[in-house]
Amino acid sequence: HERWLAETYSNNNCVFVYDYPRSIKSFYMRDNDDDLQTVAAFDLLCPGVGELIGGSQREERLDKLEAKMIEFGLDPNDYWWYLDLRRFGSVPHAGYGVGFDRLVAYVTAQENIRDVIPFPRVPGNADF
Repeated sequence: HERWLAETYSNNNCVFVYDYPRSIKSFYMRDNDDDLQTVAAFDLLCPGVGELIGGSQREERLDKLEAKMIEFGLDPNDYWWYLDLRRFGSVPHAGYGVGFDRLVAYVTAQENIRDVIPFPRVPGNADF
């Protein structure tokens, strides 16, 4: 779906997708205040690679975070350390990530991401 949006729908242009449905995103993403059906999240989709950058605002309100964990079938006790980050002080904040391998594939116009991974992952190769 991501590549279709970037390659077909937007005619081989990069496209931002934002305000995702809350049901398909992680519990820690902040609900949008306007409709409570979406979260404050975005992805930058690029032709040939799909999602290049993804990010979201994090839920800083402890009560809403705990309620969302329960709604998503998670036990808040298992996430005590994460809840403590909010309980003992937090500010509205966000985060994002860039897929480095995908960035290299996009910039070098490689069709297969395996051609740009500096350390190939193969079964049985890890020492631990």
